[in-house]
Amino acid sequence: MVLVRITRRAHFSAAHRLCRPDWSEERNTKVFGDCSNPNWHGHNYELVVTVEGAIDPETGFVMNLKQLKDILEDRVVSDIDHRNLNTDVPWLAQVNPTTENLAVAVWARISDSLPSGANLVSVIVNETPRNSVEYRGPQENGRP
Repeated sequence: MVLVRITRRAHFSAAHRLCRPDWSEERNTKVFGDCSNPNWHGHNYELVVTVEGAIDPETGFVMNLKQLKDILEDRVVSDIDHRNLNTDVPWLAQVNPTTENLAVAVWARISDSLPSGANLVSVIVNETPRNSVEYRGPQENGRP
């Protein structure tokens, strides 16, 4: 069987503050630097999602990219675009919204929404043009 990977990109803007409420302001500033500003800061994020599967002989698709676009919009972007990740997103409640935690949370939001035969391979969150995180799913026996 031939497996093919498809990728869809989405963009969103969001504010956040990296901090632990159980730490002092001094410790938060020391660990998270400017990202711990109590008045928040924001990013123009790029979300890159890759799915793998066999090519359907009838459609020629692994899955319809429009369907993947809709899943990303409905399950992720509509919740986080122009929002405060710390205060406005229920599925990020009680999570320090680092890019790492955001990538894992996005995976959880979309992995069960894909059609049969389309397997989520990776979620990449580009926080800036120079900083990104890639998550390849839960680890089993030390392997992705």
